[in-house]
Amino acid sequence: MNQLRAATSGGDTSPPEALAPLLKRCGLGDEYAFADLYDQVSPRIFGLVKRIIRDPAQSEEVTQDAFLEIWRQAARFDLDRGSALAWMMTIAHRRAVDRVRSVEATSTRDVEYGHRHQAVEYDSTSEVVQSRLDAQRVRKAMGSLTDTQRQAIELAYFRGCTHTEVATMLGVPLGTAKSRVRDGLIRLRDTIGGER
Repeated sequence: MNQLRAATSGGDTSPPEALAPLLKRCGLGDEYAFADLYDQVSPRIFGLVKRIIRDPAQSEEVTQDAFLEIWRQAARFDLDRGSALAWMMTIAHRRAVDRVRSVEATSTRDVEYGHRHQAVEYDSTSEVVQSRLDAQRVRKAMGSLTDTQRQAIELAYFRGCTHTEVATMLGVPLGTAKSRVRDGLIRLRDTIGGER
């Protein structure tokens, strides 16, 4: 409110009561009246907006938005509720505050997004060590399998053979090959699970 008072005091070449008729004519669609109104009050409106936003480029944009709203809403101006200048400055002030809030909200969203989607650093050395430990566990667990289970697992998982191919290579029925693979996996799970 203090900013509004400061912006409306001094520096205007025409008396404030001269703006009301111009604003009324703008409400009737008079473009010449709007041009005259713009010339008279744009420095004050821009000054108010710039004090709030501080960025000159954004201040120009918000000033244009404010004048567009003044043009669209001019027919609603009521002299009994206040002066034309105060009415226009209020519109400009609201626009400027809305822009500041919008910029702050966008900035906050960007920061939060950055925190949520920041790549998590990891220790590649510990990853290598973990992989080696896992490989040792698997080798040790493979030693606990029977020869037939180990052969079936090696063919199915280390060579990528299908159950049918495992059965053919081992010379056993398909059901037997599947049973050896399943039994071998169960024993591996129990062995590795017990070590952790």
